[in-house]
Amino acid sequence: MSEKILIIDDDLDTLRLVGLMLQRQGYQISAATNGQQGLDKAYEEDPDLILLDVMMPDMDGYEVTRRLRQNPSTAETPILMFTAKTQLDDKVAGFEVGANDYLTKPTHPSELQARVKTLLSRIGEKKDVSSSLEETRGYMIGILGARGGLGVTTLAVNLAAGLHAKTKSEVIVAELLPGQGALALELGASHTKGLVDLLGLSKLADVTREKVRESLTHHGSGLKLLLSSDRPRDMNLINQVSNYEAVGKRLSGLARFTVLDLGVGIQPFAMKLLPLCNEVLILLEGVPNTIIHTKALIEDITSMGINRRNIHVVLNNRVRSDTQLPSSQVQTKLEHEIICTLTPAPELMVQATRMQTPAILCQPESLTTRQIGKLVEFITEREALPR
Repeated sequence: MSEKILIIDDDLDTLRLVGLMLQRQGYQISAATNGQQGLDKAYEEDPDLILLDVMMPDMDGYEVTRRLRQNPSTAETPILMFTAKTQLDDKVAGFEVGANDYLTKPTHPSELQARVKTLLSRIGEKKDVSSSLEETRGYMIGILGARGGLGVTTLAVNLAAGLHAKTKSEVIVAELLPGQGALALELGASHTKGLVDLLGLSKLADVTREKVRESLTHHGSGLKLLLSSDRPRDMNLINQVSNYEAVGKRLSGLARFTVLDLGVGIQPFAMKLLPLCNEVLILLEGVPNTIIHTKALIEDITSMGINRRNIHVVLNNRVRSDTQLPSSQVQTKLEHEIICTLTPAPELMVQATRMQTPAILCQPESLTTRQIGKLVEFITEREALPR
């Protein structure tokens, strides 16, 4: 597939002429006429190169570059500043905020094409070297809700069990709220301080791949669990954001799939972990207030630079009630597709707790198992797409 170039310039003639020229060279072109629109498109479209004007009325190119470099999704995207500002100080300022190259207007088309080709080739070489040196990354799924009590942990463990059953590969479930652990009680697991021990390490260098591996608990279902303590006093560890980020990066290399129970809302640690996720699942129920909160949550996650196409909604109707809206109405009010609907199964959930196993393993032929199975199919199909 041809590389995508995002052009950010308030001059419509420049957008049209440069865009047409590069399009004739085989590149995909996207355009933005101001800084904020450029940022939104960069986060949404993940371009291979950004061609950026400096002098724009709402937000100049220097500020746009600063924000792009601060966001994990665009921190490494090559930026070519293309501007009429010719002073040496202007060029230095561009490089200082993170531009990769600087070209002054007007310029000959062949020079612009050469600069673009060079930047794209360099980033391609860098990716090849990085991929050969880094440890293999698995597929990470983050699950959260706009408020508590929606069944985030239950969905996490059943999705993980479904992925393990389908792929016969290693799957990790990590619950990430210290002091509020529930998996150990529900699954009859031991070593409930795996997460607490990792968050309590005083040196980031000690959060090693092997240390994280040792903190996992093996369950009879075949899953590996990173368990959180159920002692309220451990809640103070929620502020160990750097440790969380290190744990997330190590987990990604330890299994084909890692399912993160991110709890409620966007916790400080979630701001570090969400960019590591290949997919983000948001759980809600068909109640007006929850729909409003969930819509706001989607917008907040999107503003972090998470691609909206990687944010998916699961409707969980936990109780039989006429007050809950049907899936079609929830989707309309939410203005976001619902990829899976779970129907009430209270008896199955009680049975699962008694048997200390994921619900889908209690009754493999149940409606809940089939519903989770559709979600598993969706995730495995997404995993198979080129990254």
